[in-house]
Amino acid sequence: MRKSDDVKIIVALDYSCAETAILMAKQLDPGKCHLKIGKELFTRCGPAIVEQTRALGFEVFLDLKFHDIPNTCAQAVRAAAELGVWMVNVHASGGRAMMMAAREALEKVSGARPLLIGVTVLTSLESRDLEELGFAERSTPLVARLATLTESCGLDGVVCSPQEVKLLREQRNKDFLLVTPGIRPQTAEADDQKRIMTPAEAVRQGSSYLVIGRPITQSRTPLLALDNIISSMAI
Repeated sequence: MRKSDDVKIIVALDYSCAETAILMAKQLDPGKCHLKIGKELFTRCGPAIVEQTRALGFEVFLDLKFHDIPNTCAQAVRAAAELGVWMVNVHASGGRAMMMAAREALEKVSGARPLLIGVTVLTSLESRDLEELGFAERSTPLVARLATLTESCGLDGVVCSPQEVKLLREQRNKDFLLVTPGIRPQTAEADDQKRIMTPAEAVRQGSSYLVIGRPITQSRTPLLALDNIISSMAI
């Protein structure tokens, strides 16, 4: 069993410089969490930030949400795999050809293959936002449809809000991963996330991995905050 099978928390390193991100990583425990590196940190620091966090023992979710023509997306995903990341994602709305090209690219990589996850609907979007963008469906049926497409393309799972987890867990294969941002302990503010849930609720609904940022990274004692969240999930 991979170490990651027992670690459910992914801490979002939403920082603008490597020094601050590494300082935070050093206050955490790779046996208790993974790390997420997103667009801003990766754009400013490049592949070096992945190498630095992996050197500390962490498995890294490279959250760049690739969305492009199939060949370009496939090559980007392959480049991420060659960095040694544990998980990488693409937008499911990029379509079948793009997702299958990304999956096939990873099958050609030597060594451990990263998990490939499809992003359904961003947790900052509500149904009225989707309507403004021209989507006829509300968020929940759209997420379900994109999850069905993602699974049919052979990807490992999806990113979805915790509010869609129960439905997707009932519909999808038991091994299909559900990665859920929008996780907030009861004492935390919602910030810019709209479709949110507590860690314990999300686990009960069937989340595979919980992406949590500010409730941990803005705490004066990040490791204690992480421990408290893990404890709350066991209740």
